Amino acid sequence: MNIEKVFIVEPHGFCAGVARAVKAVEDTLELCGAPVYVKHEIVHNKHVVESIAKKGAITIEELHEVPEGSVVVFSAHGSPKSHYEEAARRKLHLIDATCPLVTKVHLEVLRFIKEGYQVIYIGHRGHIEGVGVLGEVPGVDIPLVETVADVEALNLSPSEKMVYLTQTTLSIDETRETISALKKKYPDIIAPPLEDICYATTNRQEAVKILADAVPVVIVVGSLTSSNSNRLRETAERAGARAYLVDDVSDLQPEWFDGISTVGITGGASAPEDRIQEIVEYFRSHGAEVERFEVKREEMLFAEPVELMRIRRERSGTV
Repeated sequence: MNIEKVFIVEPHGFCAGVARAVKAVEDTLELCGAPVYVKHEIVHNKHVVESIAKKGAITIEELHEVPEGSVVVFSAHGSPKSHYEEAARRKLHLIDATCPLVTKVHLEVLRFIKEGYQVIYIGHRGHIEGVGVLGEVPGVDIPLVETVADVEALNLSPSEKMVYLTQTTLSIDETRETISALKKKYPDIIAPPLEDICYATTNRQEAVKILADAVPVVIVVGSLTSSNSNRLRETAERAGARAYLVDDVSDLQPEWFDGISTVGITGGASAPEDRIQEIVEYFRSHGAEVERFEVKREEMLFAEPVELMRIRRERSGTV
């Protein structure tokens, strides 16, 4: 391996929603003590899940696994209405760490259904985020489409009022194709007031396109279960680079770098910074010069979950 230069692109790694969710679990453990139950992986990264487990967080998939009266954190991906109802029924102490940008889509689906729209949801079948969004309106038929072929298979009346909503972590380019197909088939369909694909997904994909134009190989740090990390790898490949998705430095294969002198590194929105930096250090230890490759600066912050605010107020005796 003879890598001379490594570019680490900005932005990369944790987005504001992920940082908020992980901190919510850590703060809940500090305030309430272990164990704290987390419904679904707090974010889709195995190292993050392992880290909070060591601190006393127990990840579960079904609420019946949580003892009555216990503390449970709902993951960043959002949850269906029925899970909130079950948590209340079982007297669970809920901390809702749903990303505010996912909550936005939940509110949109409720609003548009109330206003008489036929909603079409663009997302990945079975992804936990879509399960939560569609679970807001049980019994209402909301078609889920992933591809242009899915759009072509739709059998809805063009005379209906229609709106499309999307999962927040999709490929920008592929989603654009799906939206174009929807608009061609249903010319009067409207978009959500603000783009549903989140700022972090958009920024990281746009940055990796520019990175992939400058280097022959891109390393994307993130877990296989992470939608946004997989989309980053695909985006880099479409931009012309070879791209590999790795959880950590142990996944790197020296043969990937045969005959090349430059490599780019990025990280999905759920990839922890320490795992990204250990890969940077791997290349530095092999003699590579490391250079920051800033495409866009991010300064987004979200307030902590209101339930944590309430606990802090109660502990401090303030109203």
